[in-house]
Amino acid sequence: MDIPKTHPRYESLIMREQVKTCLKEGIIAEVGMAAHGRGEAFDYFLGEKTTETAQRAIKAAAILLCHAKNPVVSVNGNVACLVPDEIVELSELVPLKIEINLFYRTLERELKIKEKLQSKGAKNVLGVGENASEYIPGLNSMRGKVSREGIFTADVVLVPLEDGDRTIALKNMGKKVISIDLNPISRTSLYSDITIVDNVKRVLPRLIEEIKIFKSSNKKKELVFDNKENLRESIRIMRENLLYSENKLIKGD
Repeated sequence: MDIPKTHPRYESLIMREQVKTCLKEGIIAEVGMAAHGRGEAFDYFLGEKTTETAQRAIKAAAILLCHAKNPVVSVNGNVACLVPDEIVELSELVPLKIEINLFYRTLERELKIKEKLQSKGAKNVLGVGENASEYIPGLNSMRGKVSREGIFTADVVLVPLEDGDRTIALKNMGKKVISIDLNPISRTSLYSDITIVDNVKRVLPRLIEEIKIFKSSNKKKELVFDNKENLRESIRIMRENLLYSENKLIKGD
């Protein structure tokens, strides 16, 4: 589909086309379309932009990742579809490990996602086939299957996109969780140590830039971050955007 760059929702429509293509390729499960649509709705409320609140969370995430001893980024079909280049760049920059983790897990999908990441330069992709030989305690879904060298022994896990039950289970294992979730009231958002309420397409380039700034600075930066306040502020922003739209309708603007 030829989408004109002058379209007011050009970026959103491009993402839809990416998701549609990845569905046909078998990278995204059919339910991944619903997950993308849900996130798009929350992005409307957010104003489809990275807020100052999200930027503060991104800076905090950069500090936590750079302080981590064994950081891992968890990749599902939607993430591999939308930001594969950024995932690979992030893995080399921090550095951190890449692990495929799926709710609707099949070896065929794992291999397709692995190939997608390798085509972007990923050198070691965990969580495929027998490599996912460990189980997260208390998690009965297929997401519970993880790699010992990856998520199972990680101290910090970056979870792009909503993943509530596993986030709680990871916290119960004593891990720090950084999530990217457009829904500020999801279990993922509420239980994470740092929740970046923003679109993953906007977040990762900014996260990469903040990590570069952190690594180039000689000043030691301590992590000071209140995730509850972060979520309250994100909800406030969404509420104000909705009230603004309501007022425009009442006034007939």
